[in-house]
Amino acid sequence: MWTAGGGNAAQAAVTPVPFSSVVPAVASSTPAAGVTYGIGATTTIYTDSSSTAAAAIGGYLAAILRGSTGYPLPVTAATGSAPAAGISLLLSGAPSSVGDQGYQLDVTATSVVVRANQPAGLFAGVQTLRQLLPPAAESTTVQPGPWPVAGGRVVDSPRFGYRGAMLDVARHFFPVATVKRYIDEIALYKVNYLHLHLSDDQGWRIAVNSRPNLAVYGGSTAVGGGPGGYYTQDDYRQIVAYAASRYITIVPEIDMPGHTNAALASYAELNCDGVAPPLYTGTDVGFSSLCTSKELTYTFIDQVVGELAALTPGPYLHIGGDEAQSTQPADYAAFINRVQQIVAAHGKTVVGWHDVVNATPLPSTVAQFWGTTTRNSAVSAAAQRGTKVLMSPANRAYLDMKYNSRTTLGQNWAGVIDVKTAYGWDPGAYLSGVGESSVLGVEAPLWTETITSLADVEYMAFPRLPAIAELGWSPYATHDWTAFKTRLGAQGPRWHVMGLNYYHSTQVTWPAGS
Repeated sequence: MWTAGGGNAAQAAVTPVPFSSVVPAVASSTPAAGVTYGIGATTTIYTDSSSTAAAAIGGYLAAILRGSTGYPLPVTAATGSAPAAGISLLLSGAPSSVGDQGYQLDVTATSVVVRANQPAGLFAGVQTLRQLLPPAAESTTVQPGPWPVAGGRVVDSPRFGYRGAMLDVARHFFPVATVKRYIDEIALYKVNYLHLHLSDDQGWRIAVNSRPNLAVYGGSTAVGGGPGGYYTQDDYRQIVAYAASRYITIVPEIDMPGHTNAALASYAELNCDGVAPPLYTGTDVGFSSLCTSKELTYTFIDQVVGELAALTPGPYLHIGGDEAQSTQPADYAAFINRVQQIVAAHGKTVVGWHDVVNATPLPSTVAQFWGTTTRNSAVSAAAQRGTKVLMSPANRAYLDMKYNSRTTLGQNWAGVIDVKTAYGWDPGAYLSGVGESSVLGVEAPLWTETITSLADVEYMAFPRLPAIAELGWSPYATHDWTAFKTRLGAQGPRWHVMGLNYYHSTQVTWPAGS
């Protein structure tokens, strides 16, 4: 059956996208055979009258669909219960079981209704609705349509509350527009955290008013000797706000005590001998360290963390802590313990690479596991003491690893990772001694020693990032490679319309239009 905003007999023959094509897989769906809703010229988007957030989400959806459909799609406040016709985005009536990030989606012949308990859930429901529309709905130019949505009900909520991506802007710098584009791309797959690696040996990428040389001098280069770059504080605020409009929280990282050559080159007094090293454009790791015995070092960290915390509304601040081979273990532990207190004093929760468990993690500190084994006694002991673990095993989740030996971009120190490998693990039972209750979520890092453009970022992230996103969102009971690769292939035509430069993995069958 076909009704609603402008369907016709010719349109009725078009097969809608099935619920089983959505990535990440939905927790529960009940298709209604033979029922289809059609977006048409008279379709209106109704939003909860008491919520400016719902209105903004309605505007977001309308902006996407106006470009492709050419329809006006007015956004207006709903009155009372869900209207009889049109698309409704409501912060009422969702089951409590979907929590703050889940939603219920109902599609009948006359209406589409997304219900959620919080705006984040409403936004997630809109991402599912986008994927239920034909790929042409993502076009920025008017397409002929039609615009069917399969009938039925979806009730959906995430397995883990934290589903992240990381972009290294230190090895190579990426402008604000590139970061915004990546935010839009990952939002479609219900990723809700973006971790920005803002400092490393090769570049410092955030302006710090109390230490201007960090960005101006320390940010002046990149791997291979390129021009570098940095975000002004207004640039960073713009990224934070844009991410928030897509229900993505920014997690800034200042790596320390290692990976600090850009800072050491910018301020000689941060070095134990008072001599600034030259700027560095190579890719070796483990050679740099802040002077952990100097009181000035902690004053410096307090200044940097204080400014960054003030710019960051999200709860987390990442302190790095990995590959600190130039710092003695006792000095490292003392340093991490003190820095945790500095971060806490500025109202933020510490995240660190899992090396930080070799200090004494605060009860709130999150350890991000990046190892290549399924056993780590220090991490499992910390988890048993209450430390939450963010899962990013390098041989599964690192998006900068090559797909295979022929991949021209990326590295292979953690192995090669095609899509099946990225998908084929269980974050809740991967690391021995770290049960699901200890896992905060998953994150897919993209390091950029070999990555210099948006096209490079997209090629390495897609199709592997949706695989990691599904591990974070979908119930493990839905985990099935054969089904996943079919659903993933169905994204190809959508990515083609979006102009997204993805890798056509031979492990996936890509349909016509990909």
